[in-house]
Amino acid sequence: MASFKRLTLILLTGAATVALGGCDGALSIASPGEGVIVVPAPTAPAPTPTPTPTPTPGTPAASCPTGTIDRGVIGSFRGCRLPSLITGTTTLAKIAGVAYEINGRVDVGIDVGGNGTAPGGSSAILSVAPGVVFYANSLDADNDYMIINRGSRILAEGTETQPIIFTSRENVAGTVTDESQGQWGGVILAGRAPVSNCNLVGVVQDAAGSNAACENVVEGTGTALYGGNAPADNSGTFRYVQIRYSGTILAEGVELQGLTLGGTGYGTQIDHVQIHNSSDDGIEIFGGRTNLKYLVMTGADDDSLDFDVGWRGQVQFLLGIQKPTNTQVDNYMLEVDSNNGEDALPRTWGQIANFTLVQTTTATNAAIRIRGGADTRLVDGIVVTPNACTNIVAGAVVAGQKTTIRTGDSTPSTTTPASNGTTGVLQDYGVPLFHSIYFACGATKYAESAVNGVTVTAPEQQAIVEGGSNIVINGTAANAVTGGFLLGTGAAGVTAVSPVQFNPAPATGLASFFVTTNYLGAISPTAGDANNSWYKSWTCNSNRGTFTTGGMSCTGLPN
Repeated sequence: MASFKRLTLILLTGAATVALGGCDGALSIASPGEGVIVVPAPTAPAPTPTPTPTPTPGTPAASCPTGTIDRGVIGSFRGCRLPSLITGTTTLAKIAGVAYEINGRVDVGIDVGGNGTAPGGSSAILSVAPGVVFYANSLDADNDYMIINRGSRILAEGTETQPIIFTSRENVAGTVTDESQGQWGGVILAGRAPVSNCNLVGVVQDAAGSNAACENVVEGTGTALYGGNAPADNSGTFRYVQIRYSGTILAEGVELQGLTLGGTGYGTQIDHVQIHNSSDDGIEIFGGRTNLKYLVMTGADDDSLDFDVGWRGQVQFLLGIQKPTNTQVDNYMLEVDSNNGEDALPRTWGQIANFTLVQTTTATNAAIRIRGGADTRLVDGIVVTPNACTNIVAGAVVAGQKTTIRTGDSTPSTTTPASNGTTGVLQDYGVPLFHSIYFACGATKYAESAVNGVTVTAPEQQAIVEGGSNIVINGTAANAVTGGFLLGTGAAGVTAVSPVQFNPAPATGLASFFVTTNYLGAISPTAGDANNSWYKSWTCNSNRGTFTTGGMSCTGLPN
C-alpha cells in the first residue's frame, strides 16, 4: 500500500508551451525539445504510402515508423522512441520487429482539469493495435512511465491471441528472470471522477462527489493531477494487456504501480489485464468509479490489488498469486483503505466477487487488510495464506464506536431487490461484509494492529468474518485450490451466492456490472463455460503459474 503524500502542486511546464500542429484530421505528435511531428492522415486522393518492410519473424524491423525515433536494435526488436507528449489522435500500428520505447515521462494529452476547462488543456486519443510491444528505457536515470491525463483516452485493445504488452528494456533484451521487478514505472490513467483526498486547503468533497476542485497529484509524478466531479468520465479501454516488471520505488512511501487508476470514471473499461512482477502494487485505484473484470496479478511485491480514497466500484474475476521471494513486509493480497481519511467522502466502497488469492510470503500479518473506515463486500472467494486471514484496522473511535467496524448510517443500493439505498452523514455501510468464502489460513486467523491507540480485536474480527454467510474459516490449502489456482474440492463444497444481487441500482451511476456465477473463486470449474478459460492464451507463464500449456513465457516476447 502506497501512503499518500500531500505533494505541492507544480505547474506542468514545457508540455503546455508546445505548439500543436495538424488540421483536416491530421495525426499530431508533439515532442518537447524535439519539435512537432505532423503526419497527415491518408485521404482518398492521396497515393498509398510505402509500408515499412516486414522483417522475417523473430528479426528486428529495418526502420521505425514516421513520428518515432530509431533507437537501434534491442534483442529481436528495433526500438522506436515515442515522443514525450502525444496530442491529437494517434494510432500505433503493430509492426513486426518493432517495439515502442517509453523514455522518461510520456504524456497522452495535456490535463484539462477537474471540470474539463483548465487553461492550456488538450485532449488526445492514443489507439494501440493488438500485439504492440512497449518497453521502457532504463539506460538513464529518468523514471519511465506513461500517463493518460485527464480528458484524454487510451484505446489499448489487444486480443486473446495478440495481447498488448508494456514491459522493460531488459525484457526486450532477454535478460530478465522470474525474480526481476521494478525496472520501470508502469502505466497511469488519470480521470475526472470524484476522489476523497482533496489536496488544496479549504477544498472538501461531499458524498456525491460534486466538487470539481477536489483533486490530488499522482504520487511519484510531481505534477500529474487526478479527480473531479464526473463519475462517468472515460479514460479509455484497457483490454487484453500485460504490464511486466514495473513498480519503481521513488522514495519511502512513494511508488509507481503496475497500473495506477487515479479518479477514473465508470466510462473507463478495464478487463483482461495481467500485472506481472510489480515491485509495488499490481493495481492501485485512487478513488473514481471504474469497474474492473478478469484480472491476473502475478508476483506483486506489495499488494496485488489496492483501492482507497473514495473508490466506489466493483471487481469480478480476480486471480492473485504472490511470489515466494517478496521483499516487502506489508504485501497484502487485497488492501482496502482511505489513506488516513477515516470519514473523508466519498467513502471507499469496493465490492469484489469471484476471487482467488494465493499468498506465499510469511512476512505479512494477513492476506486481506481493511482499514481507514473503508467499506467493502467480498463475495465467492478463495483465500490461501500461511498468515492470518484478515487484518481489520480502525484509526479512530467516533461516538463510542471504532471506525471501519461501526454501525452504518447508510445502506448500499442494490438491483435485487431494487433499492436506491440511503445516504447518511457518514455514507457508512457498516462492518465489512463477507459472503461465501473459503479461507485456508495459518493457525492465527485474525491479526491485530493498533492505530492511534485503537485496536480491532481478534474476537471482533471473528464476529464480523464468521458472521457472514457460507464462511469456511478452517480450510486447508490442499482443499482450497488444485493446480495452484483452480477450484479445489473443499471450496467447491461451499454454497456460492450470485453476486448479481449486489449490483448497484442504475440511479447510483455505478451501472450494473456483476454477472451470474454459482461457484467460488476466479475460474469456473465447468468446461465450456466462458469463465472457465478467460485467463488463458493472452497471459504469460512464470513460476507463479502456468496458465496456458505451451503459451508465452513472461521472460520472453512475441515478435
